[in-house]
Amino acid sequence: MQPWYRPTFAPEHGALLVLFGSLLSGAALAQSWTSNTTWACVCAGCALQAEHPLVVQLKQRRSWKPRYLVWAGIYGSLSLSMALYLALKTPELLGLYFLGLISLLIDGIAVLKHQQKSIANELVMFAAICLSTLLAYGATTGALTVQAWGLWILNTLFYASAIFTIKLRKTKTNHLKPGAIFLGIAVLVTLGLFYYQWLLPLTALTLALAVLKFGVVVWQRDWYTQCQFEHVARFETYFTVAYVCLVALTVLPPTLPRA
Repeated sequence: MQPWYRPTFAPEHGALLVLFGSLLSGAALAQSWTSNTTWACVCAGCALQAEHPLVVQLKQRRSWKPRYLVWAGIYGSLSLSMALYLALKTPELLGLYFLGLISLLIDGIAVLKHQQKSIANELVMFAAICLSTLLAYGATTGALTVQAWGLWILNTLFYASAIFTIKLRKTKTNHLKPGAIFLGIAVLVTLGLFYYQWLLPLTALTLALAVLKFGVVVWQRDWYTQCQFEHVARFETYFTVAYVCLVALTVLPPTLPRA
C-alpha cells in the first residue's frame, strides 16, 4: 500500500510524448509563446495525470483506494481551474473541454467493459490527447482556426498509426491489413485537408513519416515483433520526435514576430 499523500504519475511515456508533441505543434502554429500558452500546457498535463488514477480506481472498483481518489481530485481540480481561467479569455475553448469530457466518459466505459486496449478506444484517446494542439493554439491566439483543426486531425492520424504497429507484437492482433487500411484512409484525409487549405503542403507531407515507419516495420517485422519492448519504444520515439520537429518547422515563419 502506498501512502495516500504520495503523488501518482501516468506510467505511459508514449502518452506523455504525444502530449508534448501536440502542445509544441499548437504553439508553433500560433507562432508565439505567452503566459496563456504555459497555462495551457499545465492544464493539459494535469488533465492527463488525472486520467491515470481514475482508470486505476475503475479497474479496482471493488476496493476503494484513497490515494487514487485524492490525486485524481487534485490533478482534476488544477486542470479544471486553469481550463476555466483560459475559457474566460477564449470562450471557444469550452467546446474542447466538452470533447475532452466525452472522451473521458468513453474511456471509463471501456475500462469497465475491459475494452480499454481496443482499437476504437485507443483512437478516441489519441484524439483526446491531441486536443492539446487546439488548446495551446487557442489559448495563445484567442481563437480557433481551420488550420488549427487541420493540425489536430493530422496529429491524431500520425500518433494513432502507432496503435497498428504496436499491435503487431501480439498474436491475436498480428495482422498488417488494419494498419494498411488506416494509413490509406489517413492519406486520403490528409489530401482532403490540403485541398481545402486546412494544412500547408509541407505540413501535410509530414504524414509520410507514418507511412515510412509502417514500411520499415513490415520490412523488419521479425525484429519488431520479437525484440524487447524498450527497443520498440525507442524506435517509435525517434519517428515521433522527427515528426514533431518537421511539423513545427513547416508551420513556423522564417522569422518570428516581435512580441
